[in-house]
Amino acid sequence: MDLKQLEKIIALMEKSDLTELEVSEGDSRIYLSRLAPQATQVTAAPVVVKNSDIAPEPQPQDCNTTTGHILRAPMVGTFYKAPSPSSPPFVEIGQRVKAGDVLCIIEAMKMMNQITADKSGTLEAILVEDGQPVEFDQPLMTIV
Repeated sequence: MDLKQLEKIIALMEKSDLTELEVSEGDSRIYLSRLAPQATQVTAAPVVVKNSDIAPEPQPQDCNTTTGHILRAPMVGTFYKAPSPSSPPFVEIGQRVKAGDVLCIIEAMKMMNQITADKSGTLEAILVEDGQPVEFDQPLMTIV
């Protein structure tokens, strides 16, 4: 990729509301990121809640405690376990999957990209939460 192409890509990003952009061409890969504007701080009155009133939320497993094949994010974006908020997730922990089965979606630049299993086996762990931003090559799930 030459300097002129890079300058055009940067100019397009500056004109848009994008905070991240990844471009691949042949063996070249460019990842651009800029900080989003600071959110305004809102203060609220304190609320008292007892620990017994809050159900613990299931936490994603740490990839250091898993033993299976790690499925990694092929792109930067937002991770979704289901095709829509009202739909059931594509897969559940403990479910058998075949290579090619859709496991999740990563939304990147308003495009929904289906992420498929690259190995057959049983889904051991989901390592990210629904709606969480993910980075390129970040572990998403493990299959045993």
